[in-house]
Amino acid sequence: MPLTDTAIRNAKPAAKPVRLADEGGLYLEVAPSGGKWWRFKYRVDGKEKRLSLGVYPAVSLKMARERRDKARTLLADGIDPGAQRKAQKLAGAERAANSFEVVAREWYAKHSPTWAPGHGEKIIRRLERDVFPWLGARPVADLKAPELLAVLRRIEARGAIETAHRARQNCGQVLRYAIATGRAERDPCADLRGALAPVKGTHFAAVTDPAGVAALLRAIDAYAGAFVTRCALRLAPLLFVRPGELRKAEWSEFDLEAAQWSIPAARMKMRTAHLVPLSTQALAILHELHALSGRGRYVFPGARSAARPMSDNAILAALRRMGYGKDEMSGHGFRAMARTILDEVLGVRPDFIEHQLAHEVRDPNGRAYNRTAHLPERRRMMQQWADYLDALKANNVVPMRRTG
Repeated sequence: MPLTDTAIRNAKPAAKPVRLADEGGLYLEVAPSGGKWWRFKYRVDGKEKRLSLGVYPAVSLKMARERRDKARTLLADGIDPGAQRKAQKLAGAERAANSFEVVAREWYAKHSPTWAPGHGEKIIRRLERDVFPWLGARPVADLKAPELLAVLRRIEARGAIETAHRARQNCGQVLRYAIATGRAERDPCADLRGALAPVKGTHFAAVTDPAGVAALLRAIDAYAGAFVTRCALRLAPLLFVRPGELRKAEWSEFDLEAAQWSIPAARMKMRTAHLVPLSTQALAILHELHALSGRGRYVFPGARSAARPMSDNAILAALRRMGYGKDEMSGHGFRAMARTILDEVLGVRPDFIEHQLAHEVRDPNGRAYNRTAHLPERRRMMQQWADYLDALKANNVVPMRRTG
């Protein structure tokens, strides 16, 4: 006899579970605690099985019958409803484990140790702020180009065009990692080429014409600010390292007798140790500075505490005091200055310049050259460069020539 709502409501618990049968294998099990559970009894390959269909009254008699009917339909198609439910739960757990955020954080943990700390922090902040809130819970295998574009458009709408492009790049890196680890089949970011507004080209302001460089060098010599800052300004064009590499320089990294500076990998943008040959002009400045800061850790100690390097704004502020605006010269500009003139005026081989700029240069077999590659040639180049700057500053005419 089929169950009724009245019979279900009036069902009382007993010392042992009580089963109240409905139809088609459906029954209500009343536990000794008073709980009422819907069960579906069925057979597969001669074995009796049971499937839970929910708890009364959250699942009514009508709902329980509908769930039973769906299970019976599966049985008619040769599908075990219990096995299917387990498979769905497993698939759901797997999809959650392979969500975009989970995979992205795994990718970040794997690769970030090889990045400069500031670079890694920018990437994870970008993902946390602009991507995870909308795509973090989505399985990487299900992501489609329109969803990614919607997230990028949201960034673009606030005017952060470059950030939108960087976010697209990071999403693509995560999805390619998902492909490599077997959790996705393709990267939909590839479908978004041309979908975002183009980034207007921006470069660090730099003085690159010889006449302008001569004027800048004379202005540096005339700078009346702090001695440490003046020394950093004088060394910046001679060494053309990145501003952060220069200001955080430590005396332990220098071998003044061997005329070289070994910057450890941890402080390099590409996380690869770098060697800077020192010209006689650079050595003279360093010896002069050593008398002041040589007993401490930093070559350029901070104005307030020798326990910290000088401010990251010190050189930039000095350039502004000298009358160079932000669209004329920057701390990074010394690198562009050296790269342009060494190539176009002094005719130095481009790979020597790239090595000295600490850019990644590979051999014909695709292997990255080590830090001592072409060291004799780079030593000659650094001395040639320092002599050239001295000649410019003295207002001597330096002819354009090619050395091959």
